[in-house]
Amino acid sequence: MLLNTELTNNWLDNILPWWRDANTWIPLYVFLLIFMIMNFGWRSVGWIIFLIATASLTDLVSSWFFKDYFMRVRPCNDPFLATQARLLINRCPSSFSFTSSHATNHFGVAMFIFLTLKPFIGKWGWLFFAWAATICYGQVYVGVHYPLDVVAGGLLGCALGWLMSKIYGAIHTKGLSLHAALKTPEASS
Repeated sequence: MLLNTELTNNWLDNILPWWRDANTWIPLYVFLLIFMIMNFGWRSVGWIIFLIATASLTDLVSSWFFKDYFMRVRPCNDPFLATQARLLINRCPSSFSFTSSHATNHFGVAMFIFLTLKPFIGKWGWLFFAWAATICYGQVYVGVHYPLDVVAGGLLGCALGWLMSKIYGAIHTKGLSLHAALKTPEASS
């Protein structure tokens, strides 16, 4: 409740509801797709499929398993907290709260991108975790999650992103991997 009721300001009140919205991040996803296709051509197809599979898996596990298993009521739907919590979006979601799907999805994608593109983006890969963390902070700030929801969701997402990066690495042979694409003449021209 501290992040939602006391550690607040007008600037964050205006930015964070927009920041945590999925539509805000469409340009980043489009940039990633263009980056992959421009740099790796057809070799990026497997990576793109795995990125989509990672996002799908994280959402499925968080939304359909954890939330339905734990059935934790969101702070904005809790009868004891609803009068104290500030809800900064148009409506309180009716789904359960634990784990945060935003946190699971964004940290899962961040981990997958970080591990699979690290040779190409280096230290810049850490920005994906900062991006995910700010979205998680926004979830608590706008009143739809408890801090534990986003922490657990972030850890779950990282674990699933790590798993998907290992499966991706195991499935792709050297001839189809991004690493091999750097060694081919078409990649260096």
